[in-house]
Amino acid sequence: MHIDELLSQLSHSAQAEGPAVMTIDKSWTQGRTAFGGISAALTYASMKNKVAEGRVLRSFSCNFVGPLGADTPFEIHATMLREGKNVSQVTGEIRQDGKTCLMAQACFGEGRESKIRVENQDTHNMQVPAKPKFLPYIPKVTPKFLKHVDLAIVHGGLPFTNSKVSDVHGWMRFKKPPQTVTDAHLIALIDAWPPTILQMLRWPSPASTVSWNIEFIHPHAPVEPTDWFAYQAHTRQAAEGYGHTEANIWDARGELVALSRQTVAVFD
Repeated sequence: MHIDELLSQLSHSAQAEGPAVMTIDKSWTQGRTAFGGISAALTYASMKNKVAEGRVLRSFSCNFVGPLGADTPFEIHATMLREGKNVSQVTGEIRQDGKTCLMAQACFGEGRESKIRVENQDTHNMQVPAKPKFLPYIPKVTPKFLKHVDLAIVHGGLPFTNSKVSDVHGWMRFKKPPQTVTDAHLIALIDAWPPTILQMLRWPSPASTVSWNIEFIHPHAPVEPTDWFAYQAHTRQAAEGYGHTEANIWDARGELVALSRQTVAVFD
């Protein structure tokens, strides 16, 4: 099922009172749980439905509390904490079988005139892929959700290849372009990359994102559904089974569109 179909289901569900009720098929899984990026994207979209027109996403934070099973109904609860003059604060929660699977909080804010303007100075020198080296989908080896996403590695290694580096650079987009690229699509794309520290392991080991924060840069120019997004992630520190990473995301024209920070648990 394409991401647009999932988001469309959510839009229809939002017309009813109470939480949105959905299922995710197995093509969006990684191991025993749904791909974190798709569960986060759907939670964000449900939260966005609570917000007044004109307020755009400024930051989104989520904790992956427990596994979210595929082909099993779950509920997305969205709650408006406060809607001020300029900023809205919203929480979101996914529940399945009476258990919390994901908790999120987002900040939406209206743009306004300001005398302060600081231009982003972070750039990259990667070329948009012509014949990209994709991170492949290998049945029973790599996560199933890679059927939906193209990841082109420029720097860094594949997971469990005993790499000496802890950074990952590359490009990303959906295999089947969406109708439009929204913040929900970007949330799903950004989380598609494997944690940077997995490439440093020699053997497969379980790992999962514990917490994730994304800050979105507005305004930015419109993007095309077929555009590539550049991604550069760096490991700030790793020890005692946890890694802390930061990433920048640019559009195809080199404009910074998001900042991502993750805490990852690895069970090696």
